[in-house]
Amino acid sequence: MISRHTRWAKPVALLAIVLILAGCALPRVGPNKREIYAGSVQRQGDAFVVSVNDRVTRATAVQPALGFTDAFKNAGLLGSDTISPGDTLGLTIWENVDDGLLAGETSNQTILEEVQVDGSGFIFVPYAGRIRAAGNTPEGVRRVITEKLDQQTPDPQVEVRRLAGNGSTVAISGAVGGQGVYPIEAPTRTLSAMIAAAGGIAIEPEVAQITVIRGDQRSKVWFQDLFKHPDFDIALRGGDRILVESDTRSYTALGATGTQARVTFDTQTLSALEAIAQVGGLTTSAADPRGLFVLRNEPAEIANQVLGRDDLVGAQRLVYVLDLTKPNGMFMARDFAVRDDDTIYVTEAPFTQWSKVIAALTGTLGAIGSVSTASSTLSGDF
Repeated sequence: MISRHTRWAKPVALLAIVLILAGCALPRVGPNKREIYAGSVQRQGDAFVVSVNDRVTRATAVQPALGFTDAFKNAGLLGSDTISPGDTLGLTIWENVDDGLLAGETSNQTILEEVQVDGSGFIFVPYAGRIRAAGNTPEGVRRVITEKLDQQTPDPQVEVRRLAGNGSTVAISGAVGGQGVYPIEAPTRTLSAMIAAAGGIAIEPEVAQITVIRGDQRSKVWFQDLFKHPDFDIALRGGDRILVESDTRSYTALGATGTQARVTFDTQTLSALEAIAQVGGLTTSAADPRGLFVLRNEPAEIANQVLGRDDLVGAQRLVYVLDLTKPNGMFMARDFAVRDDDTIYVTEAPFTQWSKVIAALTGTLGAIGSVSTASSTLSGDF
């Protein structure tokens, strides 16, 4: 005889099965392909869903261009003895008379040990007056002083020496061996030489970026390009600021991948295939290789080119679809460039959802069997 506990357990089991088969309660990593396509513009959504082909790959292969402007590249090397504001000079003056303008009672030699070049670039020499030193060489300053004194004392002999000073220096910060302020000297008049003097870079060369700030101008290059393009190894100027930092671009990987995380670029260019490999590849037990999606806010000019239109204005939401099972699918994924702030999403295979249904059914039926057994036991007891 069937107990009343068994009679109400069966309808409950049937209801649970129906709910499970409906799929609304099954756990999953995100939307499936059908749901993503449902959000497309073609179906009154707000995103354009585009299958990746060679034309799309070419239209989207846009990477940030880094390089120095002409103002940086055309600046000539500073002379190794060019005087700058803040430098210190040493002057020695000989006069051809015993009782000269500058000489003492026992000597016709005058020594000015340290003459500071002021912020305007001038120095002061007695009887010669205020003389422009910045931008000049010690030899040029010597000639000017000689001409000034020659009008007041016969045949003066002048020696000008550039001493150690802080007039021509650059500040280096960031990922270098030794941050600090470094003087521009004969061996360190170019960017690569100055970075070497600071101990070199302290990060991977593939992701190192160099920013040079000169007044209100700023330019950035890849560290490796300093050696690929000789014109990027620019001449430095006093007051330059050099920042060495790692590439800050990143993408987000979600879905059936080895790791779900926000990942920084480890090379200057990154393909979709490399991005997937960087997070551990596809999950073999769950991923659908036909459902690799790249979500991106695309500038209007690129979106128009991809979609073959000319009426789009402003950034557009685009979903690029890669099918790795097609004959050229792996090549497309290898050639499709990932950009900063992209989201890469891999859908689960239909089999995965079916496995979850089976597991849920098995667990549910097992639980129902336990309830029925318990009900029978209870009815027998009572």
